[in-house]
Amino acid sequence: MQTMAFNLAQSAAAAASVAPRAPLRAAPAAVSVSARKPASSASAGSSSILRLQRLACCEPSVAPARPVACRSAAAAAAVSAADRACSSSTKRAAGGVPVFVMMPLDTVKKCGGGLNRRRAVQASLSALKSAGVEGVMVDVWWGVAEAEGPGKYNFAGYGELMEMARAAGLKVQAVMSFHQCGGNVGDSVTIPLPRWAVEEMEKDPDLCYTDRWGRRNYEYVSLGCDAMPVLKGRTPVECYADFMRAFRDHFAEYLGNTIVEIQVGMGPAGELRYPSYPEGDGTWRFPGIGAFQCNDRYMLSSLKAAAEAAGKPEWGHGGPTDAGEYNNWPEDTLFFRGDNGGWSSDYGDFFLSWYSQMLLDHGDRVLSGATSVFAAAPVEVSVKVAGIHWHYGTRSHAPELTAGYYNTRHRDGYAPVARLLARHGAVLNFTCVEMRDGEQPAEARCMPEALVRQVGAAARAAGVGLAGENALPRYDGTAHDQVVATATAAEDRMVAFTYLRMGPDLFHPDNWHRFAAFVRRMSGAGSPCREAAEREARGVAQATGSLVHEAAVALRS
Repeated sequence: MQTMAFNLAQSAAAAASVAPRAPLRAAPAAVSVSARKPASSASAGSSSILRLQRLACCEPSVAPARPVACRSAAAAAAVSAADRACSSSTKRAAGGVPVFVMMPLDTVKKCGGGLNRRRAVQASLSALKSAGVEGVMVDVWWGVAEAEGPGKYNFAGYGELMEMARAAGLKVQAVMSFHQCGGNVGDSVTIPLPRWAVEEMEKDPDLCYTDRWGRRNYEYVSLGCDAMPVLKGRTPVECYADFMRAFRDHFAEYLGNTIVEIQVGMGPAGELRYPSYPEGDGTWRFPGIGAFQCNDRYMLSSLKAAAEAAGKPEWGHGGPTDAGEYNNWPEDTLFFRGDNGGWSSDYGDFFLSWYSQMLLDHGDRVLSGATSVFAAAPVEVSVKVAGIHWHYGTRSHAPELTAGYYNTRHRDGYAPVARLLARHGAVLNFTCVEMRDGEQPAEARCMPEALVRQVGAAARAAGVGLAGENALPRYDGTAHDQVVATATAAEDRMVAFTYLRMGPDLFHPDNWHRFAAFVRRMSGAGSPCREAAEREARGVAQATGSLVHEAAVALRS
């Protein structure tokens, strides 16, 4: 099976505060893979001390006012005993799918010493718990937690969040985000890599992914130098492993009881892929095919060696020169066109095999470090993989190829990724689960439903579990129906679903009512019928009304 595909996100209109119509365009979305381990039965003592070493640049976080806690308790009391029972792990035993919710990208202050909008976080966590949500996902940014210098870690703000989640009775999926925030679909803030790492990239621009026109990408250190001590004497893979080790040691008391999953970033947007479709600077626009990223000297050195080993040294000077530009369509190019395109030639197979294998090897190296660090910890280890559904209906699947996934009409590109995950005991978490083929631009040959089916088949064949995410914020019943149908399918029932994203729009009264019903349907606590589930969820929505209003107002501030 082949490498994992990318999901295209949809227009900003889908994030309207009332239930939006189907989006008019799509945009890239992500896939995650998690190594599932049994949760620890040990619980942290109630007297544990929260490590909050706030930096001078951060204002001290203020404890929430008592009325918030009181309203939270009232909301919880309003939920029936039967509903509370259904929100427990017995739901999963009965076939339910636990729901997590992604936190805002800037949950922790850029200095790392505290939370942004602490009062909003407190109210939001209480509301989510009352709705039956299993937990939250949060990005632990490399550029925040190791900003002061190599090996100088500041997890104080994240510690504050972990303590709040534990107090609320919520689990946490912690994302080791080794990429830049900003420049990708849905990025609302900018958080660069640590300054000391960027300085090394500025000294040696070949540490950046590079296209054939010489454009450098600073979102993530090029995988071509994974084994080179280019970051202040350490290799990038060593930096990632050291960061994860520091996180593990700092949060040892939370692992298994509050922190249940570690998702390991492996590329731009945290995904195991090349930065082939950079949208932030206007280089790429949907539904362009993107461009190969193999022209830094480290990647070229590897390509040259591979070509010489294949007895074709002339193939080692760079990627295809007839693959078009970022915003071309497959049939605009000689390399990606359906009939006799270069992708189907001996050279095309050589290059695409090398390009995709380099990505798989990178994933193996980083995932090996992560599973080693967390080997004795009762947590899942996850890896995010992108999903691309535009031009999926063509023969070459050009956007998947430029991103590093050797998936074509005649080659299953998801098996190698699924097998990689299986070797590390991983679970595949795929996105665009909310999308329907009919919502996407027909001329771009978008097929998200077929893509999800293919990925599900790859996971099933490799013997790994399947989890999911939605590509963009969606609050309408149609999207919820699609997620429920896909996530709870008997053959490929998902082990978890992570909902994108906590924000003021989620807490709009109508959206919140629909979301509460969606959580009930996913968990198995409510009726599988949308209309009936929404009637059942009315009590939760009413009980949490003031809490939700406060969260929405605070999140907008």
